[in-house]
Amino acid sequence: MSASRNLLRLALGAALAGAGVAHLTSARQEFQAQVPDWVPLDPDTTVVASGVVEIALGAALVVAPRRIRPKVGALAAAFFVAVFPGNVSQWVRRRDGFGLDTDGKRFARLFFQPVLVVWAWCSTRA
Repeated sequence: MSASRNLLRLALGAALAGAGVAHLTSARQEFQAQVPDWVPLDPDTTVVASGVVEIALGAALVVAPRRIRPKVGALAAAFFVAVFPGNVSQWVRRRDGFGLDTDGKRFARLFFQPVLVVWAWCSTRA
């Protein structure tokens, strides 16, 4: 694996773990703004659960043996796809969070999610 892909994988792992910790601590209420109304769980429960998943994925991206990294990358990419409706919900419902306090900012945020999917996928391929 190239050094740049390795660095990208490690950076994504650290970012995911950091976001997961934020889900459980300092940004818990802001993450609740992204939980769609149709999710059957309480928004706080959803935020806590997704935070735990992010920490696990972030750690796995950092420490997974080379042979299973593509599977971990696929799981991380799938996670980013799975949480995308939350970003759409935040935009449609006009909920502020993370400095996304205008429709334009919330809409622009939607275009970052595919970048995360590609990042997870490409940084874990041989």
